[in-house]
Amino acid sequence: MREPSLWEQQVQRNPEHSRWYIQRFEAMRAAGADLAGEARTMDALLPRAALVLDAGAGPGRVGGQLLALGHRVVGVDVDPVLVEQARADHPGAQWLVGDLAQLGAVLPAGYLGSFDGIVCAGNVMTFLAPSTRRDVLAGFAAALKPGARAAVGFGAGRGYGFGEFLDDARAVGLEPATLLGTWDLEPLTPESDFLVALLRRPQDPARDAGSRTSLL
Repeated sequence: MREPSLWEQQVQRNPEHSRWYIQRFEAMRAAGADLAGEARTMDALLPRAALVLDAGAGPGRVGGQLLALGHRVVGVDVDPVLVEQARADHPGAQWLVGDLAQLGAVLPAGYLGSFDGIVCAGNVMTFLAPSTRRDVLAGFAAALKPGARAAVGFGAGRGYGFGEFLDDARAVGLEPATLLGTWDLEPLTPESDFLVALLRRPQDPARDAGSRTSLL
């Protein structure tokens, strides 16, 4: 039996949590907060009109902005309330309800190996069930085109150490190509309390495996 994610456990304890989450970002947007930083960074990494997977898409905050920038977006989230909001707010993208740990079963046929990039923002990795973390990262590797990158960001002190995460990424064939301390491209330092990791699916995994080195 699949271990429920920490997000699912939170919703089970408080069925109104998803609605609260939506309203929180709506209030921030109404107050003039900049909610597009992750999307701007991702846009700079992508070719034009790229096919992008928004992993843990929530109500479409990041994927919706990428859609507005001209990309083709597929968003996946385990929470049907958040996906319903994404569909209402950003109808030009494809929003799917599903478990990131079973990405191959969630995505439509033909999508594996076709994404130009993956964005996983909003501390999604820390809300996963710990037993599914490598499965999620393996799904990212399978979804990406060879040479394409996944941008994954989350904060420290949330039960998933940066080093452990990078070890998990390497274990499934994703190379940590660039490590940053913010979505604004500040460098990662020993004092950083946030990680943005650009994980690359190698062009030739067999060749690249011998050259991997620890980045932390």
